[in-house]
Amino acid sequence: MHLWMGDEQKRSTGAMSLWLCLVVALLVGQLSLVGTEEKSGPFSTPFHPSLNSDTLLSPNCSELTVKLDFSTKVVKHEYIVAFNGYFTAKARRHFISSALRDMNAVNWRIVQRDNPASDYPSDFEVVEIRQDARSSLLTLQDHPYIKRVTPQRMVLRSLKLTDSGTDGGSPCNDTRWVQKWQSWQSSRPLRRTSLSLSSGFWHATGRHSSRRLLRAIPRHVALILQADVLWEMGHTGSGVKVAVFDTGLSEKHPHFKNVKERTNWTNEKTLDDGLGHGTFVAGVIASMRECQGFAPDSELHIFRVFTNNQVSYTSWFLDAFNYAILKKIDVLNLSIGGPDFMDHPFVDKVWELTANKVIMVSAIGNDGPLYGTLNNPADQMDVIGVGGIDFEDNIARFSSRGMTTWELPGGYGRVKPDIVTYGSGVRGSGLKEGCRSLSGTSVASPVVAGAVTLLASTVLNRELINPASMKQALIASARRLPGVNMFEQGHGKLDLLKAYQILNSYKPQASLSPSYIDLTECPYMWPYCSQPIYYGGMPTIVNVTILNGMGVTGRIVDKPIWQPYLPQNGDYIDVAVSYSPVLWPWAGYLAVSISVAKKAASWEGIAQGHVMVTVASPAENDSAIGGEMTSTVKLPVKVKIVPTPPRSKRILWDQYHNLRYPPGYFPRDNLRMKNDPLDWNGDHIHTNFRDMYQHLRSMGYFIEVLGAPITCFDASQYGTLLMVDSEEEYFPEEITKLRRDIENGLSLIVFSDWYNTSVMRKVKFYDENTRQWWMPDTGGANVPALNDLISVWGMAFSDGLYEGDFTMADHDMYYASGCSIARFPEDGIVIAQTLKDQGLEVLKQETAVVDNVPVLGLYQTPSEGGGRIALYGDSNCIDDSHRQKDCFWLLDALLQYTSYSMTPPSLIHSKNRMVPPTGKDRPLPQRLEGNHLYRYSKVLEAHLGDPKPRPLPACPHLSWAKPQPLNETAPSNLWKHQKLLSVDLDKAVLPYVRPYRPQVRPLSPGESEAWDIPGGIMPGRYNQEVGQTIPMFAFLGAMVVLSFFVVQLTKSKSKPKRRKPRVKRPLYLQQQQQQQTLHTGRTPTV
Repeated sequence: MHLWMGDEQKRSTGAMSLWLCLVVALLVGQLSLVGTEEKSGPFSTPFHPSLNSDTLLSPNCSELTVKLDFSTKVVKHEYIVAFNGYFTAKARRHFISSALRDMNAVNWRIVQRDNPASDYPSDFEVVEIRQDARSSLLTLQDHPYIKRVTPQRMVLRSLKLTDSGTDGGSPCNDTRWVQKWQSWQSSRPLRRTSLSLSSGFWHATGRHSSRRLLRAIPRHVALILQADVLWEMGHTGSGVKVAVFDTGLSEKHPHFKNVKERTNWTNEKTLDDGLGHGTFVAGVIASMRECQGFAPDSELHIFRVFTNNQVSYTSWFLDAFNYAILKKIDVLNLSIGGPDFMDHPFVDKVWELTANKVIMVSAIGNDGPLYGTLNNPADQMDVIGVGGIDFEDNIARFSSRGMTTWELPGGYGRVKPDIVTYGSGVRGSGLKEGCRSLSGTSVASPVVAGAVTLLASTVLNRELINPASMKQALIASARRLPGVNMFEQGHGKLDLLKAYQILNSYKPQASLSPSYIDLTECPYMWPYCSQPIYYGGMPTIVNVTILNGMGVTGRIVDKPIWQPYLPQNGDYIDVAVSYSPVLWPWAGYLAVSISVAKKAASWEGIAQGHVMVTVASPAENDSAIGGEMTSTVKLPVKVKIVPTPPRSKRILWDQYHNLRYPPGYFPRDNLRMKNDPLDWNGDHIHTNFRDMYQHLRSMGYFIEVLGAPITCFDASQYGTLLMVDSEEEYFPEEITKLRRDIENGLSLIVFSDWYNTSVMRKVKFYDENTRQWWMPDTGGANVPALNDLISVWGMAFSDGLYEGDFTMADHDMYYASGCSIARFPEDGIVIAQTLKDQGLEVLKQETAVVDNVPVLGLYQTPSEGGGRIALYGDSNCIDDSHRQKDCFWLLDALLQYTSYSMTPPSLIHSKNRMVPPTGKDRPLPQRLEGNHLYRYSKVLEAHLGDPKPRPLPACPHLSWAKPQPLNETAPSNLWKHQKLLSVDLDKAVLPYVRPYRPQVRPLSPGESEAWDIPGGIMPGRYNQEVGQTIPMFAFLGAMVVLSFFVVQLTKSKSKPKRRKPRVKRPLYLQQQQQQQTLHTGRTPTV
């Protein structure tokens, strides 16, 4: 049948138009589906936009982030009385009344605590004592059943807005620097803060005003970590009790189906969450829809420990912890932390929790990227400490870094965090419904807590699950991040499926963290790998944690054995080992000290060996009396040895005379840092002086740490002794020895800081022990003690307090709360600057500029072959804590002077050089009257009200292990994928796992998760399985292109000039048939 070509063309064009409309409709439908629907394993629900937002916008900036500051104060007249055991309320009252019976005049009462734990025996009581508190406390502490008496504390949190933009623009709430110094007179800063809300990392999903299409970010963390694989196997957290200590949870929140119990430990009569963070944390762990959690069938126990006014008390936590033990909680998430690892009631209770098989997961802190900023309790050996990464596996900037500082100055810190996981832009439940995205280690913590809950539900024999075995599985399965050291990532990134395999073939055993020592492996083993060892150097100390999965208590059998590999020169190193006498709870330490043997003084190469440790624990199920389980672990050791460097290249860092919070109040070196007033980072070359250390290593210097008195090192081995920010006193024997050492060629560099008794009184804090206002026991540095040390050369620092910008030797400098030089030898070199009198500003709120403030002094001692001395009045320029402008160039110049007697020409001929001050015009600073430094000092002791030096302690003596050589080849690669003993991964078979690793850009803090589309249209949340829709888009796109070519071909074939139209009809019909086939063909499935 013949058709007219015009009709045929119209019909074909109409068909093509209809087809194009159909394609467009399908595309729009797919986009809508992708934006509004989410498929997540066995749970699938529609997605609703979150109604909550914590990001506020202003016309002057892109976004403001809610940031919370924390403070704490002692509750007046209230004390926590801790007992040696659990007693009824009647027994506790009897003990207290009997202790205070002889003090009839004392007005006291027991503070009633109306909470769910009130009906159970307790190990503490809150007592109010109105008068004669000091003598009453002493009387209470003498009672045989009372362990400790500490003040009751109240925690306060306050909101403020901070600019979280990174575009370098001006701050949103741009205000000039104005400080009211009177506000220093407040309670002590919080020791244990809520990491969920602090540090400005509580970011919600706001919308940007910019018109740009964001890349889709799959941030359903449970799916990214492949929890759906375990869900498909039937594991959803059933039977596991998980506790969330936070801000509460609404009763009828649609995301949760198994909230077993909600308890309120505050003084507010509500169980609901008024802030939103407790809901978010619970959602990450156990949400069943939308932003799905890891373990939706787990038993949720909600502990509301913060009020809506962001207030909490120590006693609330202690009561809640006791109740968690009574309820036999399995997993506990604690997104709080602080620097006070000497808060005894809290630390003791955490130990008790874990001893009762409660697996505690805690955030490591939001104080990064500074090192030495670990928070407690996450820094404890029995707690799983969690750091944060983003979705590109970069360590989050806010995540705190190791090492622990408990062990300073004599030892070395442990590796923390234990593990890292996603903590930036993670999705969780909104306050009432929907989802929101937050960032912080408080987000990473519930990710691990949810994973732990899910993993625990996969193990048939629950008796195998304990805090040690779970941590062993997590760190042994973790995936190491490339290019990141162990104090940033711990053992690596959480690998949920590998941990599942390990747990399901686990046998109780001991393991080590880290599992090997390789001083040649960089960057993971930083700082150990950053400097080789040599004969005559201070021993290198590696603090290894022993994890005991066999029982809550254990011991090391006999002594660890050192076995050097002779073919790998293992006999060129000596090893000494110290360890915990008892492993409790679940863990202990193994300190390994490594030194080079004398025969390797001029040798260079690699030496290897290993330490064998056998751990024994009581066998719980063994009917035989005295039955034990044992486990032997091997700690490989590999070091690089170099010939002993020349004396001029060796620097000794004085760690022994650095003090930090806790236990005492030691203020920051920079008084401008009012929001961070405590000096708590350890003042170690591998914590807040890390950049300085790295710089000196790059300049070819070798830096060693002195963790003992000055009398304990051989000065002939070192070119320069470096003293920075010293707060400790000095033994008289130390002063005598240092004078003799400098006469014999040792040089000294001192970086001091402010010290002014009037300012110290101005920045006083409340003493929680004496319940009196008291001043810091030192300033930024202990200037009177430093003056005693250097007075023999006619040198001294003043009590002046200065700050300001200046230029020295063509370098821009900033003096941050430094002191000046009060006295200096007349033949020395002194450099002066014009600075602002910060002390006057603090005391009288007045501003004054002072000319010719001596800040730098250089001196060559007169004895033949004598050393050189350099003084500088401020250490902030080499301290990472709050450094604004570094002065590493100045440190280089001073080391050139002290090590090589090369005086920098720029300083000799400086226009700011002045006549050395004699110090006769003003008295030198004196120690603050009534200070309590003796309480925390290693040098002083109380003596009839007047502190005196203690007897000089003996120098540390290491007992070197007797080697048991092995004539065999050492392993070439110490780090394989960490593997526990008796673990067969083949026994725990996983179903086929589709590899899933999103290669997309993560959201920056506060960034909108929606697509920014003109007109403000929000199509919804992007599908987690967006990758599966790509074939559909490709197919539909191909159809559009094919349709276009078919239309063009039809037009060209239908022209009237063609002589043989009949020839075209079969071809056209063939093409039409192909189109019909395409229309009716099935869409490929993914």
